[in-house]
Amino acid sequence: MVSAVLFGSFALFLILSVPIGISLGLATLVTIFYSGSLPIEFLMKELVTSVDSFPLMAVPFFILAGEIMGKGGISERLFNVANALVGNKTGGFAIATVITSMFFAAISGSGPATVAAIGGIMIPAMVRNGYDKKFSTAVVAAAGSIGVIIPPSIPMVIYGVVGNVSIGDLFIAGIIPGLLVGLGLIVWTYYYSKKKGFKGLDEPTSLKKIWTATWDAKWALLIPVIILGGIYGGIFTPTEAAVIAVVYGLIASLFIYRELPFKELPKVLADSALTTATVLIIVGTATAFGRFLTIEQIPNKVAQAMLSISDNSIVMILLITVLLLIVGCFMDTLAAIIILTPILLPIAVQLGYDPIHFGIIMVVNLAIGFITPPLGVNLFVASGISGLSIEALSKAVLPFFVAMIITLLIIIFIPQLSLFLLSFGGN
Repeated sequence: MVSAVLFGSFALFLILSVPIGISLGLATLVTIFYSGSLPIEFLMKELVTSVDSFPLMAVPFFILAGEIMGKGGISERLFNVANALVGNKTGGFAIATVITSMFFAAISGSGPATVAAIGGIMIPAMVRNGYDKKFSTAVVAAAGSIGVIIPPSIPMVIYGVVGNVSIGDLFIAGIIPGLLVGLGLIVWTYYYSKKKGFKGLDEPTSLKKIWTATWDAKWALLIPVIILGGIYGGIFTPTEAAVIAVVYGLIASLFIYRELPFKELPKVLADSALTTATVLIIVGTATAFGRFLTIEQIPNKVAQAMLSISDNSIVMILLITVLLLIVGCFMDTLAAIIILTPILLPIAVQLGYDPIHFGIIMVVNLAIGFITPPLGVNLFVASGISGLSIEALSKAVLPFFVAMIITLLIIIFIPQLSLFLLSFGGN
């Protein structure tokens, strides 16, 4: 009955359009009053202790780094590199958008931030060059999902903290799956562009053009190399890497590219502080929610119930995948990871899945939730940029959803895609 009150009140608050972070906190509070098994101070304590974590400090710094680089001329230079590579091909602008999102994903760690940084440039540019507005907006929304798969990834940081898994190993493991998801989106983009006759630029590509664009963007392209190289080389932790990304982004945006005026810094700091506050409220209330589940032994009961369905690892991982896809439609990614990791990770390990590989499966699953209504955050961000309705965009993004499902299944059933790079470090 306690679990029914907990989940029922949470669902009720969501139906009433209460923000998810507040819904989780209120549901926990209601259940505390109902059960009488815990003091009211339990919620306050969990809100504080859940964010009192050194690894979790990476989150606000990665958010700030993404804000700085998104407004410091870096996204335009990344697009110029992608456009120099594929701009003259069929669907060149759309393919360049996906590639640019992959570049930016290696900087921001956030799906909505990637959409916001890339969409403002690319959606108008594609429409001007004859691309359909629905398709253009869908490309940006779908490609933005890569922002949480290619490291650094904020959901991977949360999974690492909750599941007691190496964040650095998760970052390395996410590289190939992130590239694979991007490739899947590129394949569909090329097919659709060829079918609709979306041609590339008339001017041919050349080594000189590629070199010029790459040289101009060299400071931006070095960022993921420094972050991942430093983490995997043991030079600094993911949290320290996030701080270095902020400092590097400030130097590049303020003094090298000079496209971020000093007078804009307060707004950048305010925007990142607002985003960070939203994220940490969700982390705090979701942790309290999850802790209450653990105290009531709900994860054990769910695990036993799921394992009683089948002992076949393929059947079980497909059931978990369906569950995560459904949850991704209705729940924030970070909240889902905090609540479901303690439930699903032990099941996955018992079925023989590596915790790192399962973390990638979980993140890719929930990344798809960024483009699935009713909570698809990327849909709302992209819709706000283009002016397209959510209903129209939801239909336009469906083929990209299918492409991501196919790549997800490949990632699930070929674990070497996630674990291959880790073998070079002796893990």
